[in-house]
Amino acid sequence: QKSCGKGLFNLTCSHLNLAEKEYFGLEFCSQAGNHVWLEPLKPITKQVKNPKEVLFKFMVKFFPVDPGHLREELTRYLFTLQIKKDLALGRLPCSDKSAALLVSHLLQSELGDFHEEMDQQHLATHRYLFNQEYLDNKIMHYHRRHSGKTPAESDVQLLDVARKLEMYGIRPHPASDGEGTQINLAVTHMGVLVLRGNTKINTFNWSKIRKLSFKRKHFLIKLHANISALCKDTLEFTMASRDTCKAFWKTCVEYHAFFRLSEEPKSKPKALLCSKGSSFRYSGRTQRQLLEHGRKAKMKSLPFERKHYASRYDERQCRSSPDLLTDVSKQV
Repeated sequence: QKSCGKGLFNLTCSHLNLAEKEYFGLEFCSQAGNHVWLEPLKPITKQVKNPKEVLFKFMVKFFPVDPGHLREELTRYLFTLQIKKDLALGRLPCSDKSAALLVSHLLQSELGDFHEEMDQQHLATHRYLFNQEYLDNKIMHYHRRHSGKTPAESDVQLLDVARKLEMYGIRPHPASDGEGTQINLAVTHMGVLVLRGNTKINTFNWSKIRKLSFKRKHFLIKLHANISALCKDTLEFTMASRDTCKAFWKTCVEYHAFFRLSEEPKSKPKALLCSKGSSFRYSGRTQRQLLEHGRKAKMKSLPFERKHYASRYDERQCRSSPDLLTDVSKQV
């Protein structure tokens, strides 16, 4: 009853034996129907009305510009699962060539070396893409090239392809600009993006932004004076509701802290009589702290086991993966 979001998240990461946990988060659907992240410092009961009826999804939250910074094999594997899911749901639009190449790396990881009959059977029963039937031959053509690659090497190569895609790590949030034109807002390691469809039409780097705020359902970007000389001082975007606007603002706050700050921001003392504005802040190690810890520790990767079964070649089983081990009791 009294647990904060951090308690549930830490238990999840402990169960997975996950060291680089700050890249991930727990997402759920709020009572208003919005997809939001579970806040670490806030009691769960204040975020979720009926916790037993809510499904929390363990997902990648922060996408680094270079996945090569991910130190642990397990972390890279979980990123691979996220890319795999985004492809299947159409959340990672890309060219047919890129899509086929990504799936070919997944096949190498899950099936091993190319075998035409196995590949055909697997692609007939497993859906990686919406238009997969048109790309089967191209997928198998690429898979044939990956002979000898281990699952870990396949993960590295898949993430290297994914990071170069235009929509890598981008979660669009519907909005409209000052003229009423429908656009999407997104936040990445570099700043806030404005998109029309899947095309970036403007990028506001963190160095250009003086302040991000929201007022009711209006999201406001305030620019530094030297930038605003060329355009308006404050840019205003309208979102569907106050809740969606606030949720996006919180995501921006966390992205800025994770990628730009050297260490976790300190909590502000509570005002005695009244307070103005939100006390929300990012909680956890920043990316810089994660990288420094990896350099100082020089630790070996945590144990991470993958098993292939000839009789069930279509599954890649991992002692740490909730995506593939649905029954935890069998695992134990």
